[in-house]
Amino acid sequence: MTLHLLSSIPPPPGNNFSLGPLTFNYYGLCIALGVLAAVEIARRRWEARGGDPDEITSIGTVGVPAGLLGARIYHVITDWKMYTDNPIDILKIWNGGLGIPGGLLLGIAAGAWQARRKGITGDRLWDITDAIIPGIPVAQAIGRVGNWFNQEIFGGPSDLPWALEVDPQFRPAGFAEFETFHPAFLYEALLNLALAAGLILVDRRKVLKRGQILPLWIAGYGVLRFIIESIRTDFASQILGIRVNHWISAIAVIVGVLWFLQMRSKDSNDTRPIESFEDLAADDAVKAEPDADATDSDADDSEADADADPDDDSGPTKPLFS
Repeated sequence: MTLHLLSSIPPPPGNNFSLGPLTFNYYGLCIALGVLAAVEIARRRWEARGGDPDEITSIGTVGVPAGLLGARIYHVITDWKMYTDNPIDILKIWNGGLGIPGGLLLGIAAGAWQARRKGITGDRLWDITDAIIPGIPVAQAIGRVGNWFNQEIFGGPSDLPWALEVDPQFRPAGFAEFETFHPAFLYEALLNLALAAGLILVDRRKVLKRGQILPLWIAGYGVLRFIIESIRTDFASQILGIRVNHWISAIAVIVGVLWFLQMRSKDSNDTRPIESFEDLAADDAVKAEPDADATDSDADDSEADADADPDDDSGPTKPLFS
C-alpha cells in the first residue's frame, strides 16, 4: 500500500496560503495566472500581425470579468441544487464552481463588444479573434490546476501510477473506501494544451481562412469536454438521464463543425488569410484611392473656372440677381 501511494499524485497541502495579514486562495491564483498567460499569448500573436498589443489588454479588461461572471452564473444555474440550503454560498467563488461554457459565451461576447467600441470591426475583428483564441485553452489548462487544490473534478477509482489521492471528506458518495481516483482535471488540462498547440500549428501553416480558428476551437473543446464529462463522478444536473455538460458539449461540436464547414465553403476575399495587419491596411488604401482620370478631369474644370473673368457679365447663364 505504501508503494502504491508513493506512485500516485498526493493530495494538496491545502487550498490557501497566508502572506502576512493576507490570505490567498490557490484556486483563484491559478485562474489569475491562466488569464495572464492567455492575454500575453494574444498580445504577442496580435503584435506579430502588426496590431497594437494594448488593444488586447483593453479587450481583456472587459472580457475577463464578464467571462468569470458568466462562468459562475452557468455553474449556479446548472447545479442550483447545491445552493438551495445555503444560497450565500453562491458568492463563494473561491470554493470552486465555474462553468466554462458560460464563461466563454459571455466573455467572448463582452470582448467583441469592447473591440467594436475601440473601432475594431470587420476584418480586423476576425483577425484579432484569430490572435486571441489559442490562448483561451492555455488559460483553461492552468486554471484546472486549481481544481487539485480544491480536491475536485476527478473520475472513478484508479490504481494507475498517476492516480489522484483524495482525502476522505472529498470522496463522492459510494466511493468512501477508495483512496485514489482518475485525475480528470489533469486530463482536461493536458487536452487543452494539446488543443492550443494544434490550433497554433494549423494557424502557422496558413491553411485556415480568416476567422475559422474560432469554430475549430469550439468543436475541439466540445470533443475534449465530452470525453472528460464521461469519466467524472461528481454531482451534476441531468437532462433525460444525461449530464447537462454532455448536452452542451455535443451542441458545441455540432455548431463548431457546421460553422467551420460553412466558412470553408465560402469563396470570398473577405475570409482569405493574411500574413499581417499591414496587408489588410494596404488593401483598404487601394480601395479608398480615387480614380486618377476623374481626379484629373476635376482638376481641369477647376482651372478653367479659375481662369474665367469674374467681371464678365456676358452669356445667357449669368444669373439675373446676385
